[in-house]
Amino acid sequence: MTLSILAGLVATRHTRTRARRTLVTAALTGLAALVAVFAVNAVTFAYVPPPGAALPLAAQVLAISLVITGVTKVVFHALDKAHSPAPDQPRLLPILERLPLGKRGALVALSVEDHYVRIRIVKGEEKVLMRQAEAMREVGGTPGGQVHRSHWAAFGQVLAARRDGDRAILTMATGPEMPVSRANLPKIKEAGLLPR
Repeated sequence: MTLSILAGLVATRHTRTRARRTLVTAALTGLAALVAVFAVNAVTFAYVPPPGAALPLAAQVLAISLVITGVTKVVFHALDKAHSPAPDQPRLLPILERLPLGKRGALVALSVEDHYVRIRIVKGEEKVLMRQAEAMREVGGTPGGQVHRSHWAAFGQVLAARRDGDRAILTMATGPEMPVSRANLPKIKEAGLLPR
């Protein structure tokens, strides 16, 4: 199996199509297995096949290697397809993968508290030890933005927005209201949460 994996890595670098990769992997694995079979026969049984018997033995080892490699490739390819999400199935945000299964849901907001980020989702909230910049990278393409130096809000989870002097306040789907700093008001207006 190790020989097949190493041969597969070599084949991946030097071939483009899956069929060629499988053939190259099988050939490299077969050659390595052939050397191993000859070595084991020589050391264990003190048997070195005569030239007339070596060719059929080599053909058998290469044929078996081709079958085993082909079956292995098919099985691993099927397993990869079974465990990868369907194209229409939304991929889980990296930030949500940090949460317990029972708390995963639609992302509402992020708030920074000391060295922790409070991740607010529709099912509750959870504090995670991480940096704010890393947390904001992990929200991916979720429509939202940093509304304050300590807060990020998902714009789709804003129920209401109101002005409060030179700043604004967002009422979120869950949890406390979020302040919007004066510097971030243009983002809120651009998202259509406040009139321009």
